[in-house]
Amino acid sequence: MSTEFRKLLFEVSEALGTEELSALKFFSLDYVAKGTLEAIRDPKALFEVLQERCMIGAGNLFFLKELLYRIHRIDLLTAHLGSSREEMERELQVPGRAQVSDYRQLLYGIAEDLTSENVQKVKFLLQGPLQKSKLQENASMLQVFLEMEINEIIKEDNLTMLKDILQGFRADLKKKIDAYEGKKREKYSREEVRYPVSVSVYPEEQGAKQYGEIYKMENNPHGYCLIINNHIFKNRRHNREGTLQDGEAVKRVFKWLQFETVEYMDLEGKKIYDTVEEYSKKDHRNMDCFVCFIFSHGEKDKIKESDSSGHLEVDARPPTSIPDRADILIGMATVEDYFCYRSRSTGSVYIQSLCEKMELLCPQRMDLASILTEVNREVATKDIEGFKQMPKITSTLLKLLIFEVPQ
Repeated sequence: MSTEFRKLLFEVSEALGTEELSALKFFSLDYVAKGTLEAIRDPKALFEVLQERCMIGAGNLFFLKELLYRIHRIDLLTAHLGSSREEMERELQVPGRAQVSDYRQLLYGIAEDLTSENVQKVKFLLQGPLQKSKLQENASMLQVFLEMEINEIIKEDNLTMLKDILQGFRADLKKKIDAYEGKKREKYSREEVRYPVSVSVYPEEQGAKQYGEIYKMENNPHGYCLIINNHIFKNRRHNREGTLQDGEAVKRVFKWLQFETVEYMDLEGKKIYDTVEEYSKKDHRNMDCFVCFIFSHGEKDKIKESDSSGHLEVDARPPTSIPDRADILIGMATVEDYFCYRSRSTGSVYIQSLCEKMELLCPQRMDLASILTEVNREVATKDIEGFKQMPKITSTLLKLLIFEVPQ
C-alpha cells in the first residue's frame, strides 16, 4: 500500500465519529459479513477490511467517495479525495455506478428522518418480535434495522412490517418504502423482458436441462463439516494469528447450511491423519456430502503439525493432485510453491472471501464450483500490500453441487 494512500485513510479515519462509523458499516453490509463488521470498533479497521475485499484501494477510490457522500461528509470528500457533492451526484446517476444498494440507502434515509420520539415508538412496537435487550434506549435506529434483518423481520424484498409500523405515525416514510418497492417491481419487469426464463438461477424448477444434473441435498444435517485448525505452535514465530476468525467464519456458514460442524485445534501430524480417517469411516448413508477444512502452514504435499518447531515437516499428505475418484472437489488457498496471506486481525484472505461469497451466493443457488471461481477471481485481483495470491480448484464433480439454504 502506498504511503500516500495510507496517509489518506488515516486522515479520513481520524475525522470520523462513532455514529458515522456505524453508518459506514451499515452501508458495507452487502460486501462484508455482519460478524466481521460487529467486531470493528475503528474506521481504520473498517478500511483495512474493505481493502481486503477489493472495495477500496490506491487506484480504486469510488466506494470510499460514495461512503463519505452518503454520510454527508462532503468536507472530507473535497479536502482529501478531490471530489464534490455535484461530481458525486453526476456519477451516481450513471446506471450501475452506485455500490451502496437502494435498499441500504432507503433504510439509512428512514433512520435519518426519524425523530428520537419516533425511534422510541418503533422500539415499543417491536417488543415481542425482537428481544428487549436489543431495543435498549441507546440503540440507534441503524442497530434496530440490523437486528430486524438478523431476525428476518425485514429483507430487501419484504418491508411489510416496517411499513405497518410507520403507517401509524410517519405515513410519509411509509410512502417512501412504497416508492422504493414500485421502482423495484419496475426494474424486475424490465429484466424479465430482457432475459429469457432459461437463465433462471433455479434451473431445476424451470426445467433448464442445459445446467446439468444437481446433487441431492435433502438430509438434515447434510453431512459433517470437519475443521482442523492449527493456531499455536511450539515455535511461537509460527503461530497463525487470525486463524480463529477463519474457524468462526466457517462454523457460522456451515451451521447455517445445516451441517454438523466440529472443529479440532492444534493437532499433531498423526492426529490430523487419524481424525480425517475417523470421519471417513463414519456412517454417511443418511448424509449428502462431507466437507473438510485444514488450516495450517504447509507446502506441496505437506501440512505443518502443531508439534513442529523447525522447517516444514511431512505429516498428513492431502490429495493436492487430481483425485482419482469422482465426486470430489478440492479448493486450495494458493497454487503450490506460492504463499497465501492471512490478516492477524480478520483472518485469511481466501477463507474470509469464501465465507463471504457463500453467504451471498448460496441463497441465489449458485453451485459450489462457480462460487469457488468467484473466490479465485476476487483473491487473484487483490493487491495484498504489493503481493498476489492465486487459489486453486481441482474437481471431479459430475453434477452441480448447490447448498440448500434453510427457509
